[in-house]
Amino acid sequence: MEDKKYCEEEVINMPLIGDKAPYFEADTTQGKISFPDDFKGKWVILFSHPADFTPVCSTEFMTFASMADEFKELNTELVGLSIDSMHSHIAWLRDLETISWNGIENLKIDFPLIEDISMNVSRKYGMLHGDSSTSTIRAVFVIDDKGIVRTILYYPASTGRNMDEIKRIVIALQKADKDSVATPANWEPGKDVIVPPPSTTPDARDRMEWDDADIDRLAWYLTFKKDK
Repeated sequence: MEDKKYCEEEVINMPLIGDKAPYFEADTTQGKISFPDDFKGKWVILFSHPADFTPVCSTEFMTFASMADEFKELNTELVGLSIDSMHSHIAWLRDLETISWNGIENLKIDFPLIEDISMNVSRKYGMLHGDSSTSTIRAVFVIDDKGIVRTILYYPASTGRNMDEIKRIVIALQKADKDSVATPANWEPGKDVIVPPPSTTPDARDRMEWDDADIDRLAWYLTFKKDK
């Protein structure tokens, strides 16, 4: 009975889409942070990586750093995490700033990298998978300006993330919030967006009678409009 109770107490529920981002305080390469409180009014990409001084992670950090200004234009901050020590973090980031790869060079990595040796944050956000207790998987949490989890992505250690796709997700979420629309498969900024489907039979009939040059109605439940 005691073993069962202990197991039950050890179960940690990771946040789901629509949940409030779990609170934590942590030391980072940019100083101590209280998350998500320190980022009120901003969107955040919280991402974990398996370990410092590893090849795939190095390409990811260099790419994120090269796009930091692009994310800032979207009112979005980057926050990294691994369970390596602060000294390891600092040494690795300084080393990355001297490397030239894929047209990226002369980097300055100003976004915070969390030291999570206690694995407190990793456990709260479900970043430890399988039998691993020494490294996090490649997790991505897109958190909106109200501190709500809006997207969750997981990648295996062998597969680098697509930062352009992560940026596209932020743009799509902000578009949906701003204009009360949805975005179709493979949507990119400037392409048509989806009008939410009607919720009643009369509204469905009315939808079929719309006469608007900016509307492309394929079915009562599938209607596009131009992204203006």
